This record gives sequence, structure tokens and C-alpha cells, in this order.
Amino acid sequence: MFRLLFDRELYETVILKEAVKAKRFLWLGTSDIKDLYVNKSGRMVPFLEIISDLIKRKVEVRFLYAKEPGPNFRKDYDKYPILAKGMEQMQCPRVHFKTVIVDGQVAYSGSANLTGAGLGAKSPAKRNFETGFITNNEEIVDALMQQYDQVWMGMKCKTCQRKEFCIENM
Repeated sequence: MFRLLFDRELYETVILKEAVKAKRFLWLGTSDIKDLYVNKSGRMVPFLEIISDLIKRKVEVRFLYAKEPGPNFRKDYDKYPILAKGMEQMQCPRVHFKTVIVDGQVAYSGSANLTGAGLGAKSPAKRNFETGFITNNEEIVDALMQQYDQVWMGMKCKTCQRKEFCIENM
């Protein structure tokens, strides 16, 4: 499978059809994170509630982002205490990729951040114009996992010229 997705299709496919079904792990990478709401059983909830549910089901969640989340995201985050100990998080100011990897089997890459106007459920009048793809092609999924993992494991830190902005140096 290799599907090109646009606008709301990103939310419907990446979030509602794939991310919520993670069984082993979910890796999320974004440059920007804001409050992101999704449909759960007919009601709109923070995506963080979905992540909380996944953690309760023993799904390992990694969250890699470039800049501090907005205040509404922080308020939602505080509603789910399991996130603080159950979701691995890392901030890297160089992260600009937008990637979602589900169980090492399916991957999304594209322009949409983890925001309501990007991968969220915003109405057409309020959402960004986004493009991305989803695939289960093993080579592509592996390549996206390798890029994510290299950043996660700090393999890019030695040559990074923005280390003074890293959370570890503050």
C-alpha cells in the first residue's frame, strides 16, 4: 500500500484508522504540537486521551518534537497523568519531519504537524492544506524508522550546530 493523502484524509487515515490501532508501539514526530482533538465513540476528545488509552494497553509511545507545546496542549496533558510516566518524550529543535510510525508496519510522512489544523479534526474552513503519504512498504517504513531512531538515540547530536537550544542543555 502507498496512498497519497490530502487535508482531512490525513486525520481520517493516519489518526483514526492507523494510530489508534497500534498494538506494540507508536512513534510520533512533529515540529509543532498544539491541542489536537479527535473523534472517539462519537465525542471529541484530546488526542492525548487516545495516547493514554494506548499506554494503558501497554503500547509503547515515543513523542519527538521541536518546540514546546502550546498552553492548551499542556492543560490537556495534565488531565492524563499516565502520560508523564508512560510516554517517552524528547525535544529536539532540529526536528522538522512529521512522521507517525505504527508497530513498524505502517508509516505516515508529510507536511502535517500534530495540530488540529494539521492532523486533527478541524473543519475544512479551519484546516491547513496538507499533503502526505501512508505506506506499509517495508523499505520506506524502515527508512523512516531509521531516521526517527537516529534522532531519538542522539546520533545526530555530535554534528548539530543548534545544541545550545536542546532541552538537555537548559
